[in-house]
Amino acid sequence: MAQALLRVRADMRNWAHMSILGKIFTWWDGATIGTAHYAGGGGKRIGDDALGNVYFEGKVGVTGHPRRWVIYNGANDASRVPPDWHGWLHNSVELPPDQSLPPPRRWEREPKPNLTGTPVAYRPAGALEKGGHRAKALGDYEAWSPTDAS
Repeated sequence: MAQALLRVRADMRNWAHMSILGKIFTWWDGATIGTAHYAGGGGKRIGDDALGNVYFEGKVGVTGHPRRWVIYNGANDASRVPPDWHGWLHNSVELPPDQSLPPPRRWEREPKPNLTGTPVAYRPAGALEKGGHRAKALGDYEAWSPTDAS
């Protein structure tokens, strides 16, 4: 109980730096004021992951499954939800990952978020960000010219 109270206080301090309009209208960084209110009043905190995302469970919805959601620690990007919590969010497993899944194997890598749009994103040879020089096409390619039309 005391630990939960400390986390709520920490969440409130994180919210304190944002204006009231920011809390109402921003959805891309953390939770909106409506989601935070719903999570606090109608949701039960289930756990959190290594990235600091917090997972909640609410009442049973129209599908017959409990409503489950995440409040992101930072940018709202679904690729930041680890695979084990993704399964829990989508009701693939009933219990939270730490209770329902075996421990990770030695060969398993840590999941990475989608890096598109960041400086470390994959860029193949010929990409503009890498200089834009691609290898010339050989053998099977001939450029069309209007004088070649017959």
